[in-house]
Amino acid sequence: MKKGIHPDYHPTVFVDVSSGKQFLTNSTIKSGQTETIDGVEYVKVVRDITMDSHPVYTGEKRFVDTAGRVEKFQNKFRRRR
Repeated sequence: MKKGIHPDYHPTVFVDVSSGKQFLTNSTIKSGQTETIDGVEYVKVVRDITMDSHPVYTGEKRFVDTAGRVEKFQNKFRRRR
């Protein structure tokens, strides 16, 4: 391995905002936040959706219609006779 061309590989913790679950791993991702867990300093990366909260993995079905977007789409592309 050549010196100086590879990114820094360090302990990282990914935090799911909705569930609060933490995933400990190693990564090259950079963040301004750190967190110490069991005496080890981890780079902290906060995520909105992870496999712990994503509907594909949890089996939940969510339907969010903000500002009538579905109706707006249906009206826009409705067949005109």
